[in-house]
Amino acid sequence: MKKEIQKHIHELRDEIHHHNFLYYTKDKPIISDYEFDQKLNKLISLEESYPEYDDINSPTKRIGGGLLNNFETKKHNYPMYSLDNTYTKDEVNDWVKKIKKIIGDDDELSFTCELKYDGVSVSLLYEEGLLIQALTRGDGVSGDDITENVRTIPTVPLVLNKFSPKNIEIRGEILMTKKSFEELNLKRVKDGLPKYMNPRNTASGTLKLKDSKLVAKRKLVCYLFSVINKNENHLTQFDSLSNSRSYGFKVPNELILAKDINSVFSFIDKWNYDRKKLDYEIDGIVIKVNNFQLQKKLGFTSKYPRWAIAYKFKPENIYTRLNSVTYQVGRTGAITPVAELSPVLISGTTIKRASLHNSDQIDKLELRIGDYVKVEKGGEIIPKIIGVDFKRRGDENSKIHFIKNCPDCNSKLIREEHGANHYCLNSTRCKKQIIGSIQHFISRKAMNIEGLGEETILNMYEAGLINNIADLYELKTDDLIRLDRMASKSVSNILDGLIKSKSKPFHKVLFGLGIRHVGSTVAKNLSSSFKNIDTLRNSSFKELISVDEIGDKIAESLIAYFKEENNINQIQRLKLAGLSFNFHENQDDIHSDKLSGLKFVISGVFDNFSRDEIKSIITQNGGKLISSISSKTDYFVAGKNIGPSKQKKVLRFKIPILSESDLTKMLKE
Repeated sequence: MKKEIQKHIHELRDEIHHHNFLYYTKDKPIISDYEFDQKLNKLISLEESYPEYDDINSPTKRIGGGLLNNFETKKHNYPMYSLDNTYTKDEVNDWVKKIKKIIGDDDELSFTCELKYDGVSVSLLYEEGLLIQALTRGDGVSGDDITENVRTIPTVPLVLNKFSPKNIEIRGEILMTKKSFEELNLKRVKDGLPKYMNPRNTASGTLKLKDSKLVAKRKLVCYLFSVINKNENHLTQFDSLSNSRSYGFKVPNELILAKDINSVFSFIDKWNYDRKKLDYEIDGIVIKVNNFQLQKKLGFTSKYPRWAIAYKFKPENIYTRLNSVTYQVGRTGAITPVAELSPVLISGTTIKRASLHNSDQIDKLELRIGDYVKVEKGGEIIPKIIGVDFKRRGDENSKIHFIKNCPDCNSKLIREEHGANHYCLNSTRCKKQIIGSIQHFISRKAMNIEGLGEETILNMYEAGLINNIADLYELKTDDLIRLDRMASKSVSNILDGLIKSKSKPFHKVLFGLGIRHVGSTVAKNLSSSFKNIDTLRNSSFKELISVDEIGDKIAESLIAYFKEENNINQIQRLKLAGLSFNFHENQDDIHSDKLSGLKFVISGVFDNFSRDEIKSIITQNGGKLISSISSKTDYFVAGKNIGPSKQKKVLRFKIPILSESDLTKMLKE
């Protein structure tokens, strides 16, 4: 009897999955909504009666389950790169020229043109045909695990059909349609709640709800834009996307194969005009090199794929009144003027403030209080002032005088030499800087300390528990439990997070110190070059600028940082707390030390490897990559299409030249 019930449950699940595919992906339902609901209710009843046959990929999971805990951060199998942006057709032409310079004119170049959805990018991982994980883009390396919420989205298959590869990764965009957004707002007004501002932010917020039942009610959709399949039979992006419809994924029909740049521009013009007709928001067009082999040749920069670019539509702009200018203090003491505006609606968002960057920008725009200023959302995200309506300027409009003292601690501001920014140098007593520096230290890109957030840091500071990052490691249970709304579980999470952070590598700690101009990439280069904090501290200006990507500005900032006694004391306390200030090779990333101590420059296009793969081969065997050719370069790894200036430098410095096969032979010796 039980075997028959189990069989019936499996058959019912398969049938409902099939009807979901016909309804949401094909738009060709063959049964009524009533019949579908009857089948779904029957399955719900059977699963409740026989919980031993529960399945996380059952279509009943679309309804949502219980409450979720905090979202766990997980690493992507493959980095989720963002796209470089262009705003003019000339910039698109320049991008195409760069591509042709790398691949040559012999290869036939075509493009896919796709709509750039204004939603939330996600990665969907399938194993043996089952959805096992959904991650947000996050920082491109790691994202938040939102699997339970994504299971509720009808256009995300929980089980792949028989036409699909069994092991596959899908990249897509989750969004809310205009219709669903309007319906949601009508209900909120009826319930006496404020309206949401725009579909994009609402979709993003929905994916982070802890109640998956509520997510299920929001009617989110997912549109696919990339397929990662190791056994991919298709040679092009267009064929890969087109065929993925048969797997059960939603791929809009607004996708074309462009044989030339004029076809690309026609597609841009069409959707710049017609985008309002769509039932979802787009903010541009994504242009990709169609051929996968050419994509592999082109490779990636540290941030973007070279084979794809986003054309962003011209931002919406509107005039509004500049009421006043306020000033913000950043974690490094930089003072940013902020325009306080009469509220105005742009691209579905109410804009009340816009950054003015620095005093030079105020002077350049010739701003005065009371002016009517032209505001746009740059890239349809960040508001900025791009002009002034001088005809509407009144005699009473007053000139803006940049402040001379810090708005937080009243210290005298200093303008950086040869720069545009003003700084407050009172880093140890300026509240905004103290809070900002601690928040930077605990952030995901730095120490990623679980259990700590901005509000908690502020509460700790106000209670006198912390005044710098070293104080974090002296916190005790008795200190924390006294804070408002601090339960014993939260205290335990914070202390555990601090203990775990002590295992973070040197470059994360160095970045977390918040030294001006030292970003995460620079911190990595410094840690691997100088090996420990003491060597770095005692390095000369000349030694610092000899490191790849370290210029005068960064070197000067490092020297100034290490001159401050407070900074040295803080480092000593962090050392005593057990943090790592020494560089250790990650044994998982090192295959051998055959290239140890050797410096390589890479240039050109390779036949068997991408440039990124060549870089990995070198670093994984102990070699070091440098960006420019000099007498210190040990080897020049040469591909095709090398520029004449690099060839001259290689000959001048008599640097040995390696082909990709020479490099692999060197490692086999």
